[in-house]
This record gives sequence, structure tokens and C-alpha cells, in this order.
Amino acid sequence: MMKNALIIGATSGIGKELAKLLVADNYKVVITGRREKLLQQIKETNPDKYIVKVQDVTDLRSSEELFTELKNELKTIDLIVFSSGVGNPNYKLEWDKELPTLQTNVIAATKIYGLAYNLFRKQGYGHLVGISSIASIRGNRHVPAYFASKAFQANYLESLWMKGKRSKADIVVTDIQPGFVDTSMAIGKTFWMSTTEKATKQIYSAIKKKKKKAYITKRWRLIALLLKNIPSILLQKFL
Repeated sequence: MMKNALIIGATSGIGKELAKLLVADNYKVVITGRREKLLQQIKETNPDKYIVKVQDVTDLRSSEELFTELKNELKTIDLIVFSSGVGNPNYKLEWDKELPTLQTNVIAATKIYGLAYNLFRKQGYGHLVGISSIASIRGNRHVPAYFASKAFQANYLESLWMKGKRSKADIVVTDIQPGFVDTSMAIGKTFWMSTTEKATKQIYSAIKKKKKKAYITKRWRLIALLLKNIPSILLQKFL
């Protein structure tokens, strides 16, 4: 039986690659994003398996309309992935650089997570996946809003995981925390930089295993352990 998935932010990077894996695994996949041309190019690779919805996640009303449309069109959704995210260095703490990060990574993410959770609660089951980041663990003096927004997402997802465990509905929540992945979000080459394809395969493996949290790639568990325990006085020299 074909399952239905929704990927918020599928025009490129992890969202796009994950859509391919889901289609190959017999999902009908709704792909969203602002750039219609890129979404249509993905759909052309397998027209029967993709549904294109042009949407800007920072338009909160459009998110509500999207979920209403999909409930009417698909009836049920098995998997929802929030893969949208922005973040740029902001050395001078300019508000115009902080605001887009907060609008996408905090406000829009919270809206989508809430819509997804309530949809699953009503239909009785579902799997919500958020792509946060290894950046969620500590702060960073160069990219403060991004690191803080990912911490918000990680804690919000854990809160929903707790709610899901106490719910009568079968709700699974997974927090994916990538390290450096070679996408448009990456700034230059750095250590342990994974290809998008490799990272996405590990992400899909974690989804299928219904993990609560997964570090991508797996070696980033070592960095996560270090970040959680290193004193701030030492950390500030590197981040």
C-alpha cells in the first residue's frame, strides 16, 4: 500500500534527496518550496509520485491552507518532514540578518510542527521529522540566531516526542541533527563534510528505525558528546 509523505522545503539539499528516497520506497510525496521551477523539475522525474505545492513557510496562513488542502486531497499523511532552514553569519548583530532566521527556523517551524502533530493526533498516527542541527547543542558568537533557533527546534521536537509518548495516537517524533553537509547552507569546505546523498541515506535510515534523535553522519555523535561537556571558557575560542 502506498504511503503519503510531505516534505516542507524540497527544492534542494536534504529535502530534495529525501524525496527521491521516499518515492523509490513507494511513497507519494508532496514537495513544497518557493521555487516552482525547481519543484516541477523534480516532479518531471516521476510525475505520478510527486505532488507540487508552491509555498513560503513564513506565510503562516499558507501553511494552514496547505494542510487543509492535503487533508482533502490525500485523506491521510504518514510522514511529515520539516527541511526548511536559513542562517547566515551576523558579526555585527544586524537585525535584518537575524529576522529571516527567526521567521523560518522558529516561527514557521513551530507552525508546521503544530499543524503536523494535530493532524496526526486526529488521524491516529503519523511520523514527524525535524531537521535541526548539531548547532543546537551550544551557542556561536558568529551565527547566534541560527544556533539558538536550532536549539529551539531540538527542544520543541523533544517536547512533542514527550506528548506523543503520552498520546493515545501512535505519534513518532524524530529530531535529525546533521553536522556539516555539502548543501547550499554550507559555508566553504570543512572537516567531516558529508555529501548530501550520504547524509540523506543515513537520515532515511533513522526515520525508518523511528529514532528519537540521530546525528548525521554517525561520527558526529563524538562531536555532540564533546560539545555537551566542554566548558564554555574553552568553547568560546572555537565557536
